[in-house]
Amino acid sequence: VQLQAYGGGLVQAGGYLRLSCAASGSIFMINAVGWYRQAPGKQRELVARRSRGGSTNYADSMKGRFTVSRDTAKNTVYLQMNSLKPEDTAVYYCNAELAGKVVWGQGTLVTVSS
Repeated sequence: VQLQAYGGGLVQAGGYLRLSCAASGSIFMINAVGWYRQAPGKQRELVARRSRGGSTNYADSMKGRFTVSRDTAKNTVYLQMNSLKPEDTAVYYCNAELAGKVVWGQGTLVTVSS
């Protein structure tokens, strides 16, 4: 499985962005897809995690602002981010949980200006 995350950029506070995580390879092996982020000087943290069955968990600070969705025809999982805040500035990563291992995509930078 290979993942490619894209869609980051510069946005003003209060704005929105949609990130994409495109999967290729043996996607039938994916049990869950997660979005994580890492701000400068901080540890990587969970943003949201969507299971194969569709149930999604969000970090508390993202609830109500971020939404994960999936387009099965495009093998892509999206992270819709609304009402962005400067503290949302980070490199965002997606990962895929397979049996016995986790695959990471490259990060995409989101910068929210005040």
